[in-house]
Amino acid sequence: MDKDLRIKGEKVRRAVLGDDYVDAALASADDFSMPFQDVLNEYCWGQCWTEDGLSLAQRSLLNLGMLAALGRMHEFKVHFRGAIRNGLSDAELRAALIQVAVYCGVPAGVEAFRVARAVRQEMAAEATGGKVER
Repeated sequence: MDKDLRIKGEKVRRAVLGDDYVDAALASADDFSMPFQDVLNEYCWGQCWTEDGLSLAQRSLLNLGMLAALGRMHEFKVHFRGAIRNGLSDAELRAALIQVAVYCGVPAGVEAFRVARAVRQEMAAEATGGKVER
């Protein structure tokens, strides 16, 4: 494994997903799953997310479309939060989710908007120290 790439990958993973998320993922890893965390940091985040061809915001948009198309809504939720952290506007996110509905099907779009709403409410509550409305 490439230690420098793994360190670089963890840095961008933290920038996109937040320290709390990454700390929890690493803390919950055991001897069996820790090597997978290393693969995520080196290969996914280090090799892919640090490559110069796309901005972090562009990568976030791609991930949202792919994850919605695959129906991977747990990961969609994580990456929707990351897309906001990467500076995507409400207008950009809304347009992406409408495009998801058109190209992946309305049920995928409905679920994507449902998850996006929950994430936006969670983040607003975190910012104000308040409760999440459902």
